[in-house]
Amino acid sequence: MVALIGSTGWAAPSAEAVAKLGKDLTPLGAEQKGNADGSIPAWTGGNPAPPPGWKVGDPRPDPFKDDKKLFSIDAGNIDKYKSKLPEGQIHLLKNKPGYRMDVYQTRRSCAYPNWYYERTKANAGKARIAADGFQIEDVVGGAVPFPIPESGAEAVWNHKLRWTGVGKIEHYTTIFSTKGGDFGRLKQKQYVMTPLSDPKVESTKQVDGLEWQIFNEVVDPPSRVGEIILALNYTDRPSGDAWMYFPGQRRVRRMPTFSYDNPVPGYENLEMVDQYPMYAGAIDRYDWKLVGKQEIYVPYNNYKFRQRRADLKEIYGPEYTNRDLMRYELHRVWKVEGTVKSGMRHNAAKRVFYIDEDSWQILHADLYDAQGKLWRVQEATIWTAWELPACVSQEFVSYDLSVDRYIGENATQDSPETDWLAVQEGRVTKAKFDPGELRRAGER
Repeated sequence: MVALIGSTGWAAPSAEAVAKLGKDLTPLGAEQKGNADGSIPAWTGGNPAPPPGWKVGDPRPDPFKDDKKLFSIDAGNIDKYKSKLPEGQIHLLKNKPGYRMDVYQTRRSCAYPNWYYERTKANAGKARIAADGFQIEDVVGGAVPFPIPESGAEAVWNHKLRWTGVGKIEHYTTIFSTKGGDFGRLKQKQYVMTPLSDPKVESTKQVDGLEWQIFNEVVDPPSRVGEIILALNYTDRPSGDAWMYFPGQRRVRRMPTFSYDNPVPGYENLEMVDQYPMYAGAIDRYDWKLVGKQEIYVPYNNYKFRQRRADLKEIYGPEYTNRDLMRYELHRVWKVEGTVKSGMRHNAAKRVFYIDEDSWQILHADLYDAQGKLWRVQEATIWTAWELPACVSQEFVSYDLSVDRYIGENATQDSPETDWLAVQEGRVTKAKFDPGELRRAGER
């Protein structure tokens, strides 16, 4: 059942509430107990250890491969389950022939380092939303800023600053579906740093207000090889900085509009800048309401979906992703609604996020246009990277209902495993994220 929670004003959680972290609440603020009928179990520490024999860099085995499907949801039985489904999933089930959701046993598998738990509790109540309603203040690195959120803005910041290591190197493909049943592909190599994930950071000033840094290079198709984008997002200003290297011109140009609802260059108008990954944009154009907790079916423990495959057509179909590979579980999520502020504009006039209580990852998002019509539907996968350990997300899908196409983002299934320890072990440094590096990299 959803409970309305006010979204105006700011108040630190009480000492009594903070004391519940690690007791009635998990160390990151989720309810430790299961639900009334036992379909959601209690959190008992998650699954931080890999299966025997696995080592970093190996393909990831599915620790839950022996779980049996409990049931499927499709257009024929949707009424039985619609109270536990977002509107976007209901639309897909009703309007995409053959679309279904296979539901499995709920596994509360998310786990994180003990230092992250301790740092979150020690700093609970210190971070705050600034007077402008969107910037974040007094936040430290390596901690959930608002483990006991009192507003929608706080919950969104928890997603934006969720811990997935300090950075990574990833190889992936972006999929663009077509009406003919085939799809376009864009292969990329991406370097990422998230300075506020570092437990040594005691203030945003220490990292110049940086939220994250991305250096992204196109490696295929040949017509776009060498295109590079450098993007920086901040905690203390609404818009970030971005530059692009054009190999044909051998020039670096600043991108004045790489933010909000501007389309990602070369993405066939299927993704806005702030849709990546799921949501990473400035939050200043929306009024955010923390609607409350809800139990819904969401993608979870999606090891099978992201296992290595040479042919992405086994995964990404003409209308939607392969239903035999997707795993859904019943989980508690925070429901957050964002409505464009009076006097502001955004192509997504309203957004509804469903944020996993155990990881602070947005697992489902429904986007509405200015007429209040459902426009885009997003869902993200989630699984545990044992080398961190942390629950992480890469593959996500966005269905554009207005053009009846979808984009499959961060598809890693035909690529080398992601290097989640790249920053900790020195394979990526902050020097990578200098605009001068674009020209140097492009001319190599």
